[in-house]
Amino acid sequence: MRLLLCCCLLLLSACQTARPLPPLPAWQSPQGREHADLGLIRDLRSGAILTPAQLVEQLAAAPRVLVGEQHDNPDHHRLQLWLLQALAAQRPQGSLLLEMLTPDQQDRVIAAHAATLDGQAPADLPAALAWQNNWHWALYGPIVRYALEQPYPLQAANLNRGEVMQIYAARPDLQGRLSTTAAVRETLLADIRESHCGLLPEAQMPAMLAVQQQRDRRMAERLQAAPSPALLLAGGFHVKRDLGVPLHLADLGVDTGTLVLQLAEVGKPVNAASADFVWYSAALPEQDHCASLRLPAPAQ
Repeated sequence: MRLLLCCCLLLLSACQTARPLPPLPAWQSPQGREHADLGLIRDLRSGAILTPAQLVEQLAAAPRVLVGEQHDNPDHHRLQLWLLQALAAQRPQGSLLLEMLTPDQQDRVIAAHAATLDGQAPADLPAALAWQNNWHWALYGPIVRYALEQPYPLQAANLNRGEVMQIYAARPDLQGRLSTTAAVRETLLADIRESHCGLLPEAQMPAMLAVQQQRDRRMAERLQAAPSPALLLAGGFHVKRDLGVPLHLADLGVDTGTLVLQLAEVGKPVNAASADFVWYSAALPEQDHCASLRLPAPAQ
C-alpha cells in the first residue's frame, strides 16, 4: 500500500512539474511552404530528427541556450517566443539576454520591468525603452512584452554605440586562445566583406573585425554573469560554435553547459560545427540587398 501511495505521489508530482507545451505558431513567411524540411528539427550531433517536445527537453537541461535568428524573418521571432513559453513550462527561466539591447538601455528596461510587474506597463513601450529603430518593433515587441511580464531579468547583451566607436578607433587586443586563431579571423573577415557587398575599403576591415569580435565577447561575458538558466537571442552568425559567442565563452573558461540552436530558413543548411540543433522555418523571398548600393554602369 505504501509503495502504491509513493508511486501515485511521484506521478502527481511529475504531472504538476511538466506542463503541456503551448501550440506551435503558424508559419508567416511566404516561401518554402512545400519544402520537405519545413518544421524539421535536427540534432546535429547525432543526426536524429526531434519533435518540438524533445528539443525543449534537451534545451531545458542546459545552463545556457543560444538561439540564432535571421533578423527579418517573422517565423524566427514567433518560434523564439514559443521557446520561451515552452521552456518556462519545464523549469523556471533565469534570464533572457538580447543582442538588440545595449547597456545604456538597461536602466530603462529595469524600470519598465518593475512597472509592468506592478500593473503599470508603459503605454509607449518602445519609447520607454529607447528601442532602436533598426530592430523592427513589430517583430521583437511580443518577445520583449512577454519577458517584461516574467519574474526573471531581461538583459542587454550588446555594446553601446560609444563603445563601438572606441573599438573602431583604437582596436583593443582580444585575449583568448580559441577566438583569435587565423582561421576564425579569416572566416569572419570574409563574412564581413560579403555582408557589406564587397564595398568596404580594405583598410577598414581590421576595425570591422574588432567590432564583430568584441560584440561576441560582450555577449559571452553577459552570459557568463547572467542568472542561470540563461537564454540569448542573437543573429545566427554571432552564436556559431566555430566562430562566435561559444568560442569566447570557452576563452573565458566556460566550455561546458552551452547549447546552440540555429533557426534557419529551408534551403539554408546548417552544419554540426556551428550548432547543436537546427530548426527549419519558412523563408522570405530572396532579396538582393546590395543592388541599391551598386553604382550604375557607366554610359557607353
